Amino acid sequence: MLIAAAVIVVPIVRPPGPRPAFQLPVACGETWQLGTYPGHDDYDVDLFPTKGKAWGRPVLASAAGTVSTAGINGTLGGRTPENPDGPRGRGGGYWVTIDHGGKWETQYLHLLEPPLVREGDRVEQGQQIGKVGSTGNSGAPHLHYEQRRGWEKVETWFDGVPSGITTDDREYTTRAKSNNC
Repeated sequence: MLIAAAVIVVPIVRPPGPRPAFQLPVACGETWQLGTYPGHDDYDVDLFPTKGKAWGRPVLASAAGTVSTAGINGTLGGRTPENPDGPRGRGGGYWVTIDHGGKWETQYLHLLEPPLVREGDRVEQGQQIGKVGSTGNSGAPHLHYEQRRGWEKVETWFDGVPSGITTDDREYTTRAKSNNC
């Protein structure tokens, strides 16, 4: 008598780990306006400084991790500090994604110039990864920022507190002071 058996291997799917202690991705002590608008995806946050110009301001890693993407998303367009009304591009322009482990990642879009980091680089919280710009589909210089858990966008938290930016059903803003020291 011959007995046939099948073995099915099912990978173990682990849930995301605990949320890292994310900080606002800008210089310590600065206050920035966080906002969204209708048509912006839920949980997407646009950051604008409350004082001074946005162009060229340092963009910092919100938590330690490994750079998983650094380059161009879409097309760059032609908006620069010298030509702020230049043509828009498509997508996120110059951008960076950082993998923080436990299925957590952050994304930083519309950077002014090529990122200061490369794929595979290990970054520390507060390390500069780029500069605020307006590349890609951007109407003004700002930092587009996202936190993702298991590739799903989630509400951003900074310094252990929810940012307050949740849905894109209306235009609204809030302010936050950076403790990314």
